[in-house]
Amino acid sequence: MDKKQEIQLHTVSQTIVLHLLPGILCAVFFFLTGPLLMKAGYPPMMALMLGILFILIPFQLGYLLYQGWRRNGKLSLKGIVLYREPIPLRLYFILVPLLIAWSFAAFVALSPLADYLVRTLFAWFPAWAIPAGYLAEMAQYPDQALLVLFFVILILNGIAAPVVEELYFRGYLLPRIPSKRVWAPLINVSLFSLYHFFSPWEIVSRIVAGIP
Repeated sequence: MDKKQEIQLHTVSQTIVLHLLPGILCAVFFFLTGPLLMKAGYPPMMALMLGILFILIPFQLGYLLYQGWRRNGKLSLKGIVLYREPIPLRLYFILVPLLIAWSFAAFVALSPLADYLVRTLFAWFPAWAIPAGYLAEMAQYPDQALLVLFFVILILNGIAAPVVEELYFRGYLLPRIPSKRVWAPLINVSLFSLYHFFSPWEIVSRIVAGIP
């Protein structure tokens, strides 16, 4: 059977909910547990990392494995996570540095817009939840807490979350978006950007950074 015939496209509502729901749950977790962790002697960034551990990864990976179980009768991502064809190794050495440079340049170039949105549209956010706020307070936390946070960020935010998000957003949701293929990547990256409800001032930056 042709691969395109095997893919059952989502409805518009399914696309929106499946893109945004894990972000909503993570944001709720972040805002509820942030003050508690600060009282326990940890920076509020730890709440976000725990949200990745207890909400993001279980939701996204669990949903993929559930769909795989329904389709294959076992814990398998076959036919669930698509776009798995390898590319020549040399392209990784070309594309990865270019994409990293593009993303970095996009966030730097659009940082004035993000700062403006923080001061205006999202001024109601608690100070501890805004990067400028919690970064300025980092020095007040004990070295042990900062060391633990560093390794947690490295493992969860640097490795685990990106891998799971690529499987979920690019491998599962992207090929099932009910739109012409030329528009699907823009829809995917826009909803992925919006899904970061804990930092909505970076929506535009993330869209520009992620479009390639």
